[in-house]
Amino acid sequence: MASMNGIQHLVEAALYVDDLDRAEAFYRDVLGLELIGKEPGRHVFFQAGEGVLLIFNPESTQKQGLFPPHGTKGPGHAALGILADSLDIWRSRLQEHDVEIEKEATWPRGGRSLYFRDPAGNSVELVTPGCWGLPSGW
Repeated sequence: MASMNGIQHLVEAALYVDDLDRAEAFYRDVLGLELIGKEPGRHVFFQAGEGVLLIFNPESTQKQGLFPPHGTKGPGHAALGILADSLDIWRSRLQEHDVEIEKEATWPRGGRSLYFRDPAGNSVELVTPGCWGLPSGW
């Protein structure tokens, strides 16, 4: 159980991509996320529920600048929460956009997940409440 001084919420997650325009189109048009920030050649930011999904060009973020250099090599992972009764709708939406579902999982606590790749190869998961048994429902 988290204490009042412990981490209470995931504020942001970052993924790194090789083509920001393709990533922007995927997360906006396929997943329906709202674009909330953009710097051409560096990043696109999306609102994801109460959090923020940051999509970066790793070559730009590894340079010294306003923020400490950061980045990664290889595919990353982000899990986006969806309502339990929308899983079938999301499965159909992904199929309509020719997004291959790599795996479907049912978790011991009751949550379910759909795993697929974004255009850069990052593993994206749509997960329903119950996956982790957290107080927030996730």
